[in-house]
Amino acid sequence: MTDHTADAPGGMGTFERWLSLWVALAMGAGLLLGNLLPGVFQTLAGAEIARVNLPVALLIWAMVYPMMVGVDFGALRQVGDRPKGLVITLAVNWLIKPFTMAILGGFFFHIVFADLIPFADAQQYLAGLILLGAAPCTAMVFVWSQLTRGDATYTLVQVSVNDVIMVFAFAPIVALLLGVTDIVVPWQTLLISVLLYIVIPLIAGIATRSRLMRQGGEAAVEAFRARVKPITILGLLVTVVLLFGFQGQVILDRPLVIALIAVPLLLQSYGIFIVAYGLARAWRVPFNVAAPCALIGTSNFFELAVAVAISLFGLGSGAALATVVGVLVEVPVMLSLVGFANRTRHWFPNT
Repeated sequence: MTDHTADAPGGMGTFERWLSLWVALAMGAGLLLGNLLPGVFQTLAGAEIARVNLPVALLIWAMVYPMMVGVDFGALRQVGDRPKGLVITLAVNWLIKPFTMAILGGFFFHIVFADLIPFADAQQYLAGLILLGAAPCTAMVFVWSQLTRGDATYTLVQVSVNDVIMVFAFAPIVALLLGVTDIVVPWQTLLISVLLYIVIPLIAGIATRSRLMRQGGEAAVEAFRARVKPITILGLLVTVVLLFGFQGQVILDRPLVIALIAVPLLLQSYGIFIVAYGLARAWRVPFNVAAPCALIGTSNFFELAVAVAISLFGLGSGAALATVVGVLVEVPVMLSLVGFANRTRHWFPNT
């Protein structure tokens, strides 16, 4: 990410530092507008093709595409340098996190909360959690890395490798876990969602980066990302407004459900961080690699999870609601972990 706001800690501008507040305000605005203007939100909710909501799709593109421009696949050559952080990130993202999320969700929704939530609703919420657990962070990775002054090049390598794996692994893992939980998987819709929200933006990002590199090198890439960064953040906030507007009445009518969904999400987030951070400390990974690798493993690609939940189950579904709660939980949790990581920097070697 371009360091164009150097007055803020970790190179973050004032706006980004208060991102939790803006997200909270966007949630409130969505709830308010969804109840004041239900007709408008019903019209927006109906603007879809093959169960893909077009306004949400455009906004998610606004978030994902700039991040994809920053992905330098030439950095994959550096995978052999200091492989420990990458091994931890990939093991947590693909061998641990999706399955622990499914286990935690099943435990809480089918056992602990069984008397509080109808079985059909529990299945929907569980599906949303599975989508979150199987979608490792990409777009927000650079924020968390920069807040801990992580190694930017190494973070880029992690993002690049994760994106390549996600193209091939996301759909099979989601299908496996949804199948295990007895939820019917519409493979065609799932694959279309992966194509729309990962493959096409990735190709567009690579093409844009290639053109910018020819014109002005890395400086041109960073200048472009700095220009579009406000659009990325605006896309996130407007997406939150729309999602909470679509779900506004449900959220107001069922605040207990929001709290119940948040429980396994919170346990998963802090638990995964402890695992990844603990492994990095035991393996003596340098802090500027250890912190980002743990935060990447903890965070979710909630843009993708929300998009796929809407595509698979619909805008008003419990699965979509669960992924929206993931947005609610994500930012404050990650900021708390960033603070913890920075306070424990001395636990790790510097190089």
